[in-house]
Amino acid sequence: MTKFGERLKQLRKEANMTQKQLAKCIWVTKATISNYELYERMPPPEILVKIASVFHVSTDYLLGIEDKKQALDVSDLTDEEIRFLEMAIALLRKKSK
Repeated sequence: MTKFGERLKQLRKEANMTQKQLAKCIWVTKATISNYELYERMPPPEILVKIASVFHVSTDYLLGIEDKKQALDVSDLTDEEIRFLEMAIALLRKKSK
């Protein structure tokens, strides 16, 4: 979890967002974002999920558990479309082995 503040700041800057803009997106104060980036506080799970959603990354990436930043945003797809993608991914993984 030691990478959270660093990753949050990096993602925010890559998105050209100020602390105030990010704070507004996730319904916290600018000071709260500053505290997260300075490792003075850790967000509760519900805020962590909101941050991940804003930057389209996994919570594992934010916490430094995973190094892959890329995540698929399937929030606007139907269950059938998501199942299709899951099957396609499984086939591609099987093919690459």
